[in-house]
Amino acid sequence: MEITPKQITAIREQRKLIIVWNDNMTCELTFSLLRNACPCAECRGGHENMGHGPDPVVFDLPEEDSPKTRMKSIVQTGTYGITIGWEDGHDFGIYNWEYLRDLCEGVLIRK
Repeated sequence: MEITPKQITAIREQRKLIIVWNDNMTCELTFSLLRNACPCAECRGGHENMGHGPDPVVFDLPEEDSPKTRMKSIVQTGTYGITIGWEDGHDFGIYNWEYLRDLCEGVLIRK
């Protein structure tokens, strides 16, 4: 079975994204974590660093409330992910389902 989200809910007041997966796993990702883990080439330090899971350091960074971490928009990208627009204008990263699941599992491991 391919693991995909059943439901994605952005709660701006609480600054978190809630994902319910088709295997019934539920996780909460903070906006700060999502921005710190942005999968775009600019944030990952070049194309050679893309295609891997999130850098483990992103799970230890402090929460931040700034235009950089305030979600402006979220749109589905094809059938494989989402693109998040941030208030500072950054909207280059496509968070595919596998990458989001890796973030969820990273959060659960650290709880």
